[in-house]
Amino acid sequence: MNINTQQILDLIVTYGLKIVTGLIILFIGIKIAGFTDRKIENLLHKKADIDEMLVKFLSNLVRYTIIAFSVAAFLNQVGIQTASIIAVLGTAGLAVGLAIQGTLSNIAAGVMLLIFRPFRTGNYVEVGGHGGTVKALSLFTTELATPDNVQIIIPNNSVWGNSIVNYSFHDTRRVDFILSISYSDNISTGIDTIRRVIDGETRIQKTPEPQIVVSELAASSVDITVRAWVEKDNYWPVKFDLTRQFKENLEAAGLHIPFPQQDIHLIR
Repeated sequence: MNINTQQILDLIVTYGLKIVTGLIILFIGIKIAGFTDRKIENLLHKKADIDEMLVKFLSNLVRYTIIAFSVAAFLNQVGIQTASIIAVLGTAGLAVGLAIQGTLSNIAAGVMLLIFRPFRTGNYVEVGGHGGTVKALSLFTTELATPDNVQIIIPNNSVWGNSIVNYSFHDTRRVDFILSISYSDNISTGIDTIRRVIDGETRIQKTPEPQIVVSELAASSVDITVRAWVEKDNYWPVKFDLTRQFKENLEAAGLHIPFPQQDIHLIR
């Protein structure tokens, strides 16, 4: 009985020390990974020509690499040989491959996004069925923020594997309006009124020249399409301001903006 108790105590002392040492190694490794992550971010932020997206990706890559080595060191310390684990994983290669396929594809997609740079931090994009401003590209995910500041996390594979619409890529954007006037109104008066509003807006670029054309003779209105070019940051301010100005100026000119109406006949 005493021998068995002594053997148990020896095992506890031997493996207990290994486990404690391994946990210390793992803890220190995680702390070093976090410290290195922040240090790399701070160093890269000092270089003005490095994009924020690249900063986040590189810092994440170094962090997870250190954590992976720390886990390997922990396993070796507690007596679990990583070579044996690799052999077991190799035996069950197909199942493991299927299990980690998504993770590996996210990493590969992140690398492709970093190489080809279809967007940068601060760009407004539509990807994977979501729209928002790009906040960060990490090793596994892309982070967006919607206009009302809701966070969206999308796996990199879903970003790279789908169409990417980047509204911020070019310096200028075209803002379009469709304005309707009544069939009884004078078209020339409508176009002249619209042109005065366009000419009075300094944020609209002169080249390319704004277009004002009659685009459709609709069921109850004559539709006039306006196309003008603005700097990308002025797109929504111009869109909102001119929508109001067009209505006010068309009404002031005596023109009518049609709207759907219904005649109801009561039969007694």
